[in-house]
Amino acid sequence: MIEIIQSDITALDVDAIVNAANPSLAGGGGVDGAIHRAAGPALASAAIPLGPCAHGEAVLTPGYKLKARFVIHAVGPIWYGGHRGERELLRRAYERSFQLARDHGGIRSIAFPAISTGVYGFPKKLASEIALGVMSAHAADFERIVACLFDDENFSLYAGATR
Repeated sequence: MIEIIQSDITALDVDAIVNAANPSLAGGGGVDGAIHRAAGPALASAAIPLGPCAHGEAVLTPGYKLKARFVIHAVGPIWYGGHRGERELLRRAYERSFQLARDHGGIRSIAFPAISTGVYGFPKKLASEIALGVMSAHAADFERIVACLFDDENFSLYAGATR
Protein backbone atom coordinates (compact mmCIF):
# COMPACT_ATOMS: atom_id res chain seq x y z
CA MET A 1 0.00 0.00 0.00
CA ILE A 2 1.11 3.53 -0.74
CA GLU A 3 0.53 6.24 1.85
CA ILE A 4 -0.56 9.55 0.41
CA ILE A 5 -0.04 12.48 2.72
CA GLN A 6 0.11 16.25 2.52
CA SER A 7 3.11 17.30 4.56
CA ASP A 8 6.66 18.61 4.64
CA ILE A 9 8.87 15.79 3.35
CA THR A 10 11.84 17.05 5.39
CA ALA A 11 10.02 16.15 8.63
CA LEU A 12 9.27 12.52 7.74
CA ASP A 13 10.77 9.70 9.77
CA VAL A 14 11.61 7.27 6.95
CA ASP A 15 14.82 5.58 5.89
CA ALA A 16 15.12 7.69 2.73
CA ILE A 17 13.47 10.71 1.23
CA VAL A 18 13.66 11.47 -2.46
CA ASN A 19 14.71 14.94 -3.50
CA ALA A 20 13.36 16.48 -6.70
CA ALA A 21 16.87 17.60 -7.59
CA ASN A 22 18.37 19.65 -10.39
CA PRO A 23 21.27 18.23 -12.43
CA SER A 24 23.93 20.15 -10.46
CA LEU A 25 22.70 18.57 -7.18
CA ALA A 26 23.54 21.87 -5.48
CA GLY A 27 20.09 22.68 -4.15
CA GLY A 28 17.60 25.11 -5.57
CA GLY A 29 14.01 26.09 -5.03
CA GLY A 30 10.93 24.15 -3.98
CA VAL A 31 11.38 20.77 -2.33
CA ASP A 32 15.05 20.71 -3.37
CA GLY A 33 15.83 23.89 -1.48
CA ALA A 34 13.76 22.80 1.53
CA ILE A 35 15.65 19.50 1.77
CA HIS A 36 19.04 21.21 1.49
CA ARG A 37 18.11 23.79 4.14
CA ALA A 38 16.83 21.13 6.55
CA ALA A 39 19.78 18.77 6.03
CA GLY A 40 22.40 21.47 6.38
CA PRO A 41 25.39 22.42 4.22
CA ALA A 42 26.96 18.95 4.44
CA LEU A 43 24.29 17.71 2.03
CA ALA A 44 25.50 19.97 -0.77
CA SER A 45 29.10 19.04 0.03
CA ALA A 46 28.23 15.38 -0.44
CA ALA A 47 25.93 15.79 -3.43
CA ILE A 48 27.75 18.25 -5.69
CA PRO A 49 30.74 15.95 -6.39
CA LEU A 50 28.24 13.31 -7.62
CA GLY A 51 26.93 15.67 -10.32
CA PRO A 52 26.10 16.58 -12.83
CA CYS A 53 23.27 14.06 -12.79
CA ALA A 54 21.29 13.45 -15.98
CA HIS A 55 17.53 13.82 -16.16
CA GLY A 56 15.98 10.47 -15.29
CA GLU A 57 18.88 9.47 -13.02
CA ALA A 58 19.45 9.57 -9.27
CA VAL A 59 22.22 9.44 -6.65
CA LEU A 60 22.25 8.72 -2.92
CA THR A 61 23.76 10.70 -0.04
CA PRO A 62 23.43 10.62 3.74
CA GLY A 63 20.54 12.61 5.22
CA TYR A 64 22.68 14.58 7.69
CA LYS A 65 20.35 16.68 9.89
CA LEU A 66 17.15 15.12 8.50
CA LYS A 67 15.21 12.38 10.29
CA ALA A 68 15.69 10.34 7.13
CA ARG A 69 19.04 8.56 7.09
CA PHE A 70 19.42 9.00 3.33
CA VAL A 71 18.48 11.38 0.53
CA ILE A 72 18.01 10.06 -2.97
CA HIS A 73 18.47 12.95 -5.39
CA ALA A 74 16.31 12.17 -8.44
CA VAL A 75 16.50 14.49 -11.43
CA GLY A 76 13.19 14.59 -13.23
CA PRO A 77 12.66 16.01 -16.70
CA ILE A 78 11.70 19.50 -17.74
CA TRP A 79 8.37 19.40 -19.59
CA TYR A 80 8.70 20.46 -23.24
CA GLY A 81 5.24 19.44 -24.35
CA GLY A 82 5.76 15.69 -24.12
CA HIS A 83 7.76 15.26 -27.31
CA ARG A 84 11.23 14.79 -25.82
CA GLY A 85 10.76 11.57 -23.87
CA GLU A 86 9.61 13.34 -20.72
CA ARG A 87 7.25 10.54 -19.63
CA GLU A 88 9.99 7.92 -19.80
CA LEU A 89 12.52 10.20 -18.08
CA LEU A 90 10.12 10.77 -15.18
CA ARG A 91 9.39 7.04 -14.93
CA ARG A 92 13.13 6.37 -14.95
CA ALA A 93 13.76 8.89 -12.13
CA TYR A 94 11.31 6.99 -9.91
CA GLU A 95 12.66 3.58 -10.99
CA ARG A 96 16.25 4.64 -10.40
CA SER A 97 15.32 5.89 -6.92
CA PHE A 98 13.84 2.51 -6.03
CA GLN A 99 16.88 0.75 -7.48
CA LEU A 100 19.28 2.81 -5.36
CA ALA A 101 17.18 2.14 -2.25
CA ARG A 102 17.18 -1.63 -2.92
CA ASP A 103 20.87 -1.73 -3.82
CA HIS A 104 21.88 0.16 -0.70
CA GLY A 105 20.24 -2.32 1.64
CA GLY A 106 18.59 -1.34 4.88
CA ILE A 107 16.22 1.10 3.21
CA ARG A 108 12.76 -0.27 3.94
CA SER A 109 10.79 2.99 3.93
CA ILE A 110 10.94 5.71 1.30
CA ALA A 111 9.08 8.97 0.65
CA PHE A 112 8.69 10.75 -2.67
CA PRO A 113 7.63 14.28 -3.58
CA ALA A 114 5.85 15.04 -6.85
CA ILE A 115 9.00 15.09 -9.00
CA SER A 116 9.12 17.61 -11.88
CA THR A 117 5.72 19.19 -11.17
CA GLY A 118 7.07 22.50 -9.87
CA VAL A 119 9.28 24.77 -11.94
CA TYR A 120 9.96 21.91 -14.39
CA GLY A 121 6.31 22.18 -15.45
CA PHE A 122 5.42 18.49 -15.83
CA PRO A 123 1.60 18.16 -15.96
CA LYS A 124 0.56 17.19 -12.45
CA LYS A 125 -2.11 14.64 -13.38
CA LEU A 126 0.18 12.78 -15.75
CA ALA A 127 3.04 12.93 -13.23
CA SER A 128 0.81 11.47 -10.50
CA GLU A 129 -0.20 8.57 -12.76
CA ILE A 130 3.42 7.77 -13.60
CA ALA A 131 4.56 8.09 -9.97
CA LEU A 132 1.78 5.93 -8.56
CA GLY A 133 2.31 3.31 -11.25
CA VAL A 134 5.98 2.94 -10.40
CA MET A 135 5.30 3.02 -6.66
CA SER A 136 2.69 0.28 -7.02
CA ALA A 137 5.13 -1.87 -8.96
CA HIS A 138 7.58 -1.72 -6.04
CA ALA A 139 5.12 -1.91 -3.13
CA ALA A 140 6.05 -5.51 -2.27
CA ASP A 141 9.74 -4.60 -1.96
CA PHE A 142 9.35 -1.98 0.81
CA GLU A 143 7.64 -1.81 4.18
CA ARG A 144 6.48 1.74 3.57
CA ILE A 145 6.17 3.93 0.48
CA VAL A 146 4.96 7.47 0.98
CA ALA A 147 3.80 9.97 -1.63
CA CYS A 148 4.38 13.20 0.27
CA LEU A 149 2.68 16.10 -1.46
CA PHE A 150 3.07 19.71 -0.47
CA ASP A 151 0.33 21.47 -2.43
CA ASP A 152 -3.42 20.88 -2.49
CA GLU A 153 -3.61 20.12 -6.22
CA ASN A 154 -1.03 17.32 -6.16
CA PHE A 155 -2.52 15.87 -2.98
CA SER A 156 -5.99 15.78 -4.57
CA LEU A 157 -4.69 14.18 -7.76
CA TYR A 158 -2.79 11.43 -5.91
CA ALA A 159 -5.61 10.78 -3.45
CA GLY A 160 -8.20 10.70 -6.24
CA ALA A 161 -6.15 8.26 -8.31
CA THR A 162 -6.11 5.68 -5.51
CA ARG A 163 -9.87 5.61 -4.90
